Amino acid sequence: MTDQLATLTKEGEVSIITLNDGKANVFSANMSNTIHSLLDEVPEDSGSLLITGKPGLFSAGFDLKTIQGGDPKAAVEMTTAGFKLLSRIYSFPRPVIAASSGHAIALGAFLLCCADYRIGATGNFIVQANETRNGMSIPTPILEISKSRILKNHWYRAILNAEAYPISDSVAAGYLDEVVDPEELMAKALEVAKDLATLSHPHYKITKDLDQKDIIKRIDDSIAEMANPF
Repeated sequence: MTDQLATLTKEGEVSIITLNDGKANVFSANMSNTIHSLLDEVPEDSGSLLITGKPGLFSAGFDLKTIQGGDPKAAVEMTTAGFKLLSRIYSFPRPVIAASSGHAIALGAFLLCCADYRIGATGNFIVQANETRNGMSIPTPILEISKSRILKNHWYRAILNAEAYPISDSVAAGYLDEVVDPEELMAKALEVAKDLATLSHPHYKITKDLDQKDIIKRIDDSIAEMANPF
């Protein structure tokens, strides 16, 4: 595992957060809190935000060792931090671009759903919300986010049936907006991010807030309930 779970770099008006924990890019509480701290350094009134992973892997979701480790408080801490992070990225006041560098599983797939534009790398990769195949229900925060992004004719297959989508089929489902060769991924993502960085402030934020107002309330109310189960 690397010392830094995620890093922030800049390219012009684009802030780039790269996830790389040296393993599966799991959303431990430390990973989510690290990204929260990085987001504090990203401008909210200009530019755009680009999120990517390491070659071959965007993210494998929550840390299953914590979920299965027998410490319910640690599991609640981790999932609450992760859901708060998704809510923050989903409602981020500047455009968010995801460059999916490989597999996007569970919370990794839902992170794609939080972005305003999603680009995937071709290869033998899948995008999958695998919760119901692993004996887990899907809580309100990610149900709400998925319903706003996964196309209606794929929602049952993708979410309830936990179907694994090859990258080539992920655009049709609504997980991604386009797919490019791996060596072109970051160049294309930066091209899109630089273009979206020119969108006007505060008009972009106002429009996004109006569109997401009811969804964000349901998400945040649910997180508040989940954070105090004991």
